[in-house]
Amino acid sequence: MFRYLEIIGSSFKMALQEFRSNKLRTFLSLLGITFGIFCIISVISTIQSMEAAVQNDIQSLGSKTIYVHKWDYTSDGMWWKYLKRPIPKPEEMAMIQEKVPSIRHAAYVLNTNGNMEFGDNILTNLNYNGVSEGFSSIQSIDIGFGRYLQQSDFDHGSNDIVIGNTLAEKLFVKPEKAIGNVVRLKNDKVAVVVGVIKKKGQSMMDMWDFDNAIVMPYQFFKQMEKPEATWDPIIMVQGQENADIPELKDELNGAMRSIRKLKPTEEENYALNDIESFSKFMHDIFSNISIGGWAITALSLIVGMFGVANIMFVTVRERTGQIGLKKAIGAKRGTIMMEFLLESAFLCIIGGLIGLAAVLILAQIFSAMFSFKVFVSAGTIAFAVGICLFVGILAGIIPAFIAARMDPVVAIRSK
Repeated sequence: MFRYLEIIGSSFKMALQEFRSNKLRTFLSLLGITFGIFCIISVISTIQSMEAAVQNDIQSLGSKTIYVHKWDYTSDGMWWKYLKRPIPKPEEMAMIQEKVPSIRHAAYVLNTNGNMEFGDNILTNLNYNGVSEGFSSIQSIDIGFGRYLQQSDFDHGSNDIVIGNTLAEKLFVKPEKAIGNVVRLKNDKVAVVVGVIKKKGQSMMDMWDFDNAIVMPYQFFKQMEKPEATWDPIIMVQGQENADIPELKDELNGAMRSIRKLKPTEEENYALNDIESFSKFMHDIFSNISIGGWAITALSLIVGMFGVANIMFVTVRERTGQIGLKKAIGAKRGTIMMEFLLESAFLCIIGGLIGLAAVLILAQIFSAMFSFKVFVSAGTIAFAVGICLFVGILAGIIPAFIAARMDPVVAIRSK
């Protein structure tokens, strides 16, 4: 046991000595490994961070939730196929609730973009969300100041609205000062701010973007936004706690076909987008991106492997006399071979650590720049170290084999 530890320690010292004595040569040879590990960790960490942020945003759309829409969120890009589909209507939501008993909550949502004015200040390209009373039961909305929409607002289609924290800061400086103020919306409609949503911050894929959104009763939305062709309505359906999504989707499909009086041979003129399927769709996209990144980084590692192999060939030639002396006093072939393989692996690890350090620095910079946190997981670091060991062994196996098979007499004479 101690002999193996001694061999490992000796190989590590030799690798450091090689790095110190031939800094430029070793650094240039390790540059490929450094760049390869940098690429691998960068690609894996960025993709993992992006996917984690996207999946978190997707889950925030509502657990066990299905979106009845004319657009298919996982479609093949054939948008013209869905363009002429009829839009979901409020009465269809009511009929769905009657026909599907496993529904817990349902909401009708209308979306568009518009402006908001207060005094001389004008904010443009804001998200207008006209919602029914069930919306807040499916999509969590935390109110920072004031209140959320009441049942009476939905019953009478009042002009009370709830706005995002960012909008409140831009128009009123302090969000709490927004409460009770009258603002002007699209088509000169006036509305009263009754609540401000708590600040959420930036996200990778926020369907609602509540920081820059206006939430209002959908009846008021319909009065303001005309014609109907400009609406983009959605029926949100959330199943019971113990609901099985595939079963709920089948029930919804049957209900929608019945509501729209589709014949058995007719294709559906609606889409049922469940969060779990959309989550899997996004996972597949990131997996494909990851494969492309691997193809690029593999080339860097191959170049780096040849660089380390070149160092090891030179090292074997420079230490020919030492190898001969070791073999003359009884060192076995396996011991000689292990020393050079470990030295090659340690050199690769040194190159990999340099690449890792660069990634950790850039991760901090990118986290400050992007709308998601870039992280390097412990598993990714362990994987990178494993890659270094593997590449190091491959790079050193031929030089180590040559060193192990040297004739001790010939090797000593060549000293």
